[in-house]
Amino acid sequence: MNTVHLLPFTYWHWLGLAVLLLIFEVSVGGGFLLWIGISAVMVSFLSWLFPLTWTAQMLLFCACALLTSFGWWAYLQKRPLKTDDPRLNRRAEQYIGRTFTLIQPIQNGRGKIHVDDSTWTVKGEDLPLGTKVKIIRAEGTILIAEKIS
Repeated sequence: MNTVHLLPFTYWHWLGLAVLLLIFEVSVGGGFLLWIGISAVMVSFLSWLFPLTWTAQMLLFCACALLTSFGWWAYLQKRPLKTDDPRLNRRAEQYIGRTFTLIQPIQNGRGKIHVDDSTWTVKGEDLPLGTKVKIIRAEGTILIAEKIS
């Protein structure tokens, strides 16, 4: 009878995987592969300390990967990264406080303005064409406007 024996993973295999993951992380970026690579280092260290079967190593790797990834996510939720420009990549929020002229009257609560090179939908009280409005907030891709008195 032929049986297939799976070769056991050694701590060197896990270190090799960790190095590959960290190289990919440096090449691609994003931060996710860093925590998977750290998990591989942890499994490598534990495999070196204790004789573990390959299934135990795989389960340990999955558990470590989940814990490190979700741990980092939870950390970022409590302590968001600080930036000099909090509105970066939030295009609609960059228009708050600016004044524009309606290119389509606000009827039934909706109208249009021309902003730089694009047209944006605005919400607010019904106003005629050509009225100057100030953007007071953004709700997704819709700008909330009020009439300038």
